[in-house]
Amino acid sequence: METAQNATVLMDFEAWMTVIGIMLLLCISGFFSGSETALTAASRGKLHSLADRGSIGAKRALKLTENSERLIGAVLLGNNLVNILAASLATSLFLRLFGENGIAMATLVMTSLILIFAEVLPKTYAILQSEKASTMVSLPITIVVAVLSPIVALVQIIVRSILRLLGVSSDQAEAEAGAAQAEIAGTIALSHFEGNVDRDDRDRLLGALDLKDREVKEIMLHRSDMEMIDANSPPQNIINQCLTSPYTRLPLYQEDPENIVGVIHAKDLLRAVNKLISGEGTGISSLNNFRALDVAMKSYFVPETTTLDDQLREFLRRKTHFALVVDEYGALQGLITLEDIIEEIIGEISDEHDVDDQLIPQMDDAGNYMIDGTMTIRDLNRALDWYLPDDEANTIAGLVIHEAQMIPEAGQVFTFHKFRFEISERQQNKITRLLIKKL
Repeated sequence: METAQNATVLMDFEAWMTVIGIMLLLCISGFFSGSETALTAASRGKLHSLADRGSIGAKRALKLTENSERLIGAVLLGNNLVNILAASLATSLFLRLFGENGIAMATLVMTSLILIFAEVLPKTYAILQSEKASTMVSLPITIVVAVLSPIVALVQIIVRSILRLLGVSSDQAEAEAGAAQAEIAGTIALSHFEGNVDRDDRDRLLGALDLKDREVKEIMLHRSDMEMIDANSPPQNIINQCLTSPYTRLPLYQEDPENIVGVIHAKDLLRAVNKLISGEGTGISSLNNFRALDVAMKSYFVPETTTLDDQLREFLRRKTHFALVVDEYGALQGLITLEDIIEEIIGEISDEHDVDDQLIPQMDDAGNYMIDGTMTIRDLNRALDWYLPDDEANTIAGLVIHEAQMIPEAGQVFTFHKFRFEISERQQNKITRLLIKKL
């Protein structure tokens, strides 16, 4: 009788120890689940700011997130170990108490406990307090990662081998290339969609991010629209052209427009004219001695494939605002200015001398917009908050020609990208005006 009572007491003691062990394992599982969520959801920008202010935990959290594959591998390994051990102990306990029915009861009870206390509860807290939680768990997780790193390394080798057999690249450096910029751009676009960022602010921020991905040829003024000065023209004609032009700098050519020999700045021109008139004392007749080449600056040529980011840096380094664009054969393609690049970030810049050729299109009663064919797709998207693709063409006319695979005649109508395009005017092979309607 006494032996049976001792066995019962021992049984109760073992059962309570098992229950305590299961509760402890659930707490550890919750810690792993919350830590994984906190470290992956925490903003690296905010952690970096905390680290700059002296937070040791933020510094550790940043170091942990540098190798996300090793971090997640270690946390998942620890989490699965404690979950499986807790489930095994619960199954053993319920089998002892309820016999064969204990397996089903253990499954139901442990699923509920793990779901609530080891998954949903810690993960919810970690999402709400991601930076705070990540700094608190950084030290123990660092220890866990260090202890489990040999096993995690072996698991990574096995996983990468399997992925390689399936033809999937597992190069982390390749996977993270451009990830930061894409994340920032996505955050800005999402914030605008949710109403937290104005459209103008969104355009400026995204414009600054796009400079590395866009080339000079996409925003340059095409040579067909360039205003140039013939160096062999009479001095009075050159002076009149410079004074009536809305541009401060004008390319200077000799004989052939392709033969650019310099760039005239309006201020240099006026200084030279003033020097001739006041120096020789013969009045206007002294302008006959004026030579445009004497005041022209040296031409600065850039390849059309130069990125806008690189060209902006080069403009700043050279302390110049004007460059001529050439293709791979050295043929003149157009020109680009510092103002053109800045406009890609902050939008159109106009002064009292600019010609208003990029006004925001107005919709007529039928819902159509009359668009100049030379207007860039990017400018139109900005003006009307549209999303026409600009991967294959820079201008609206170029987009229509690309999609139609032909040079359309006036009056032809096309529908693509959920827009209706009607050709209003065509001059030779150039589409000059279009009617566009969003469907």
